[in-house]
Amino acid sequence: MRSAKDFFRPLAVGAPDPVREVPFRPSRMIHFFDPGNEKMAAKVPSLAPKADVLLGNLEDAVQADRKEAARAGLVRIAKATDFGETQLWTRINSLDSPWALDDLLTLVTEIGHKLDVVMVPKVEDAADIHYVDRLLAQLEAKAGLTRPILVHAILETATGVANVEEIAGASPRMQGMSLGPADLAASRRMKTTRVGGGHPGYLVRQDPNPEGDELPRATYQQDLWHYTIARMVDACAAYGILPYYGPFGDIRDTTACEDQFRNAFLLGCVGAWSLHPVQIDIAKRVFSPEPADVAWARKVIDAMGDGTGAVMIDGKMQDDATVKQCHVVVELAEALAARDPELAKAYAAAEKE
Repeated sequence: MRSAKDFFRPLAVGAPDPVREVPFRPSRMIHFFDPGNEKMAAKVPSLAPKADVLLGNLEDAVQADRKEAARAGLVRIAKATDFGETQLWTRINSLDSPWALDDLLTLVTEIGHKLDVVMVPKVEDAADIHYVDRLLAQLEAKAGLTRPILVHAILETATGVANVEEIAGASPRMQGMSLGPADLAASRRMKTTRVGGGHPGYLVRQDPNPEGDELPRATYQQDLWHYTIARMVDACAAYGILPYYGPFGDIRDTTACEDQFRNAFLLGCVGAWSLHPVQIDIAKRVFSPEPADVAWARKVIDAMGDGTGAVMIDGKMQDDATVKQCHVVVELAEALAARDPELAKAYAAAEKE
């Protein structure tokens, strides 16, 4: 067992020092693209100003005979594109695949200076993160990188969910986690073929009419992913990393997508995956606090002074706990407004009302 004092020392001679705190950068949407698809690759420069994160996908949705082309395509795109404030991530192939090692060997040495985060699929325990952690340090040293590449784990197996806390605390490199609902459903033997979202069969039903009348009984669809998201959020909060909702597969159902994203936002997620440009705007809207909520939060903070005690504002009691909630909203709003001028205007206008 390594000493806690060694936790923040590089795992390879010449590698950059590990981060002590995950830098919070807006990441309301992680927008996936296939770097081996020429049409998608051509759109990357125009998507960069719109998305908080662009992710070159090398894993699922890339056929086996196109893996090397996708990897080479990501190298070309990264070298040719000025991403500005937009983060560049990649999802490598799973660690049990024949492509994962070459993914890391190529990407870190070729474009590691542009790569912010490596997303690792099907993470099952801390050992998976330890392997990637050491390998990244060796490659960073070889490439002469001055900042560490962070790691993002996808929860998409039952074992991974069972070990979510140890995964979250496995390395200073850990940036965050995402829910991977499709593979997780298969791992759990869940009886759904949907990618994220609810299911009409997963419901509760209103009690029978006590008068005995044969009236229709209302049903209410439930959230298949509530437990997993809540547990992931707790693990991420405990270890100072960031939780994300994963994909919502029905591109046409923008209403349900927005509902699912909002549920995740309210539970504590900072963003979600977008699989189509239409979902970028949904995520941008949902994972940004409402201007009215930000104005209210500022009002509470101003009234609370040093943050202790209790005050009544518009007939509602505010105390130490609620002012902490308000700081969460305001700090997120300020971070997003610094990148999004339109959002900054909306927040400023709401305060004047």
